[in-house]
Parts: sequence; C-alpha cells; structure tokens
Amino acid sequence: MTTIRAHSAPRAGTFLERCAARLGLTIALVLLRLPFRYTVRLVRIARRVGRRPLTPGHAEELVAAVRYVGRRRPVRIACMESSLGTVLAAALLRRNLTWCLGARFVPPPTEYHAWAEIPGHGPVGEYTAGGWHHHTAMCI
Repeated sequence: MTTIRAHSAPRAGTFLERCAARLGLTIALVLLRLPFRYTVRLVRIARRVGRRPLTPGHAEELVAAVRYVGRRRPVRIACMESSLGTVLAAALLRRNLTWCLGARFVPPPTEYHAWAEIPGHGPVGEYTAGGWHHHTAMCI
C-alpha cells in the first residue's frame, strides 16, 4: 500500500535554516561545477565567516534542512552536494562546520564519501552505528 505520507518528508529546521539551506545548496551546486581548487578556496573563505561552532543538535537540524531542500531539486543531490551545502548554510548562519572528504568503510564494501563534521564531535547527520567508520582524507 502506497500513501502520500511515505513519499513526502516532514519539514526540517526553522524557516531561517531552510532559507540558508536553499541558498547554501544552490551555491554548492555552482561551486562543484568549477575546478576543485576554486571550490576549496571559497569554502575556506566561507569557514572564516562562521566563527562560532554549532551544537550537535543544531547541526543535525541543518543537515536535515539541506536534505529536505535537496529532495525538491530536479538534479542529483548526493553526499558531496549535501555536505557542501550544509557547510555553506552554516557559514550563512555565521556558524562553523568542517567539510570532510574521505572514505566510509561499511561491513562489506568501501565507498568514497563526503560529510560535514563538527570539530571534535565527528560526522553530523551520518549513520555511524553498526560498523560504519568514516576515514578522512581531507578536511576543509
């Protein structure tokens, strides 16, 4: 049995967080079309704007807001796009998150992955239970 509720997601975050998520995700989609060195430079500049760290609960809400906004886009929004959008949305809210690129080791396969991280707290909005380990190759 299929219902509308199964295909729709509840709104995540406050109105201000959803606006920052929409703008951050749009900027992320533009930045990922540029050469990667420019993307890295602009993320480092954006991280200087946000001086205060996010609390883990607030960061989870921001990740959920970016994923909610991303579901309404007609383009592919995967880990790279959503994590970069989350970091940029946090910078728009004058907060600080770290953008991490690396690998995620799950029980059988290994896959490349990108995620947002609070310094000293680990990945935000990621499933880390059940043997999933995130190994960082580069933090920006």
